[in-house]
Amino acid sequence: MTPDTRVPSIELNDGTRLPAIGFGTYKLNGSEGVEAMVAAIESGYRLLDCAVNYENEGALGEAIRRSPVPREDLRIASKLPGRHYAFDQALISVEESLYRSQLDYLDLYLLHWPNPGKGQYVEAWSALVEARQRGWVKSIGVCNFLPEHLEKIIAASGVTPALNQIELHPYFPQHEQLACNSALGIATQSWSPLGRANHLLKDPALQAIAQRLGKTLVQVILRWHHQLGAIPLPKASSPHRQRQNLDIFDFQLSAQDMQNIARLASPTGRTHDQDPAVYQEF
Repeated sequence: MTPDTRVPSIELNDGTRLPAIGFGTYKLNGSEGVEAMVAAIESGYRLLDCAVNYENEGALGEAIRRSPVPREDLRIASKLPGRHYAFDQALISVEESLYRSQLDYLDLYLLHWPNPGKGQYVEAWSALVEARQRGWVKSIGVCNFLPEHLEKIIAASGVTPALNQIELHPYFPQHEQLACNSALGIATQSWSPLGRANHLLKDPALQAIAQRLGKTLVQVILRWHHQLGAIPLPKASSPHRQRQNLDIFDFQLSAQDMQNIARLASPTGRTHDQDPAVYQEF
């Protein structure tokens, strides 16, 4: 069985489906980035996540053209930067994402941060609603939106995001945000699913679970995301690691495993103190 047929899919609230694991492309740029993305597609990834601020939409488009997988079998996501949240500018930015990637449409387009101090995320969300109506994107969502941000855009537009991509890993499991997303019918994606090279990858509790199951520590973490109902977006340049990261659907973490991992949570578990209530990124 090939990796892509082994990966289950998740239905979003707009009726579209996404694979239960995706490939993160942050810092994958230029020819080396293209090669890593082609390898990821060949390894079995069908969901690839990029952003305007990653400056790699062109590289991703090139990887799609070089890969043996038809475009319609892939799910490609990008994100609107905070500096483009004015309505007209946001629409132009979505168009530019299509031009840079040389794609006819994007499967998923997200607001990258709420940037509440700027106060433009409702306007930007209206632009994504319009972009979807124009057929430029199939699904629309957000990143790093707290419950109050979600409530505000839903009330203003009548449109619920299909997805909320948030920082999520065992040191920062975000149970309240997960519950909020679920209650609203919003899927959760995990950025920094492995904790961005903090001590998570050396944690003895995770090492013990991995040893018992005969899996890698990374596979245990990614399986934890899946059992929480979140879609992790791991990044790896090595084809071997890429394949390993996909291989998480043939085992189960026990209830005790999940409890042991839950004990790793910390109120200060964010890796870079990027609290969406105050953090801004443009």
